Amino acid sequence: MASIRELRSRIRSVQSTRKITKAQELIATSRITKAQARVNASKPYAEEMTSVLTELASKSGTLDHPLLNERPEPKRAAVLVVTSDSGQCGGYNSNVLRETRELLALLRDEGKDPIIFVMGKKGLGYFTFRDIEVAGSWTGFSQQPRYSDAKTATDRLVDLFVAGAGTDVEGEDEAPTLEGVDEIHLVYTRFASMLSQVPEVRRIAPLVVSESDDSEDDSDSPARNYTFEPGAETLLSALLPKYVATRVYAALLESAASESAARRTAMKAATDNADELVTDLSRQANQLRQAQITQEISEIVGGASALAN
Repeated sequence: MASIRELRSRIRSVQSTRKITKAQELIATSRITKAQARVNASKPYAEEMTSVLTELASKSGTLDHPLLNERPEPKRAAVLVVTSDSGQCGGYNSNVLRETRELLALLRDEGKDPIIFVMGKKGLGYFTFRDIEVAGSWTGFSQQPRYSDAKTATDRLVDLFVAGAGTDVEGEDEAPTLEGVDEIHLVYTRFASMLSQVPEVRRIAPLVVSESDDSEDDSDSPARNYTFEPGAETLLSALLPKYVATRVYAALLESAASESAARRTAMKAATDNADELVTDLSRQANQLRQAQITQEISEIVGGASALAN
C-alpha cells in the first residue's frame, strides 16, 4: 500500500492536471459559440451561390465544364481529409480517420487509385507514421479557418481535376507534379449538436449543383430575375471553382465547431474523472492516516500500562 506522502503527492499531481483540463474545457466552450456563429454566417452566401449557379446552369443550355462532367472510367480519386491541429478532443480525429480508411478501401475496390490530401497536423502525423504517401497538406488553422485556407487547397485540387479531363491548367508556376484526378472526395466532421459530431464523406467533383430541398416553400419565395453579364457559360466557368472552395470552407467551419465541441466533452470528462480520483485518493489517505493515529494511540496506551505494572 502507498504511503501517506505518496498519496498526497498523487493528489497534488491530479489537482494540477485538473486545472489544465478545466481551463481547456472553458476555452473550448467559449470557442463553440464563435464557431457556430461563423457557420451560420456562411450559410446565406453558400445558399445564394447555389441559387446563382442553378440559374446559370438553366440558362447555359448544355453544360460542358470539366467540374460538371462525369468521367467515363475514373481511375484516380483525390481524398481531402480534414482533421485537427491539436489533440485532447476525444474521438474526433479517430472517427474522421476511420471514415477515411473505409473510403480508401471502397475506392480501391472500385479500381481507383486514391491520392491523399490532408488538413490538420493530426491527420498528417497519422499518415506519415504509417508511411502512407500524402500528396499535399495544410496545417495551422483547424480551429479558426479562413476562406483563403480553403481556397489554397481547392485551387490545387481543381487544377488536378481539370488536368485529369485533359484540359490545360492555367496558373501557378509551381504546377503539381501529380497526374490529373477524376474525382475529388471530402472527409470532414459535421456539427450536429454539442454532444453529436458526425464524420461525413462527400464527393465535391464532379459537381452536382442543385437547390436546397425546400420545394414546399418555393411558391412563397420571391422570383429571381437575374441578368448575366458576360454570358452564362463564362460566368459558370468563373464561379464553379469558387463554389468548390465555398463547400470546402463550409466543411472547415463545421469541423472547427465539431472539434471544439469534442474537446469540451473530452475535457469535461477528464475533469470529472480527476475529481473522482482526488476524492478516492483523499479517502485512502484519510484511512491510512486514521490507522496510523490508532496505532500510535495503542502504542502509547500499551507503554503506559507497561510502566504502571
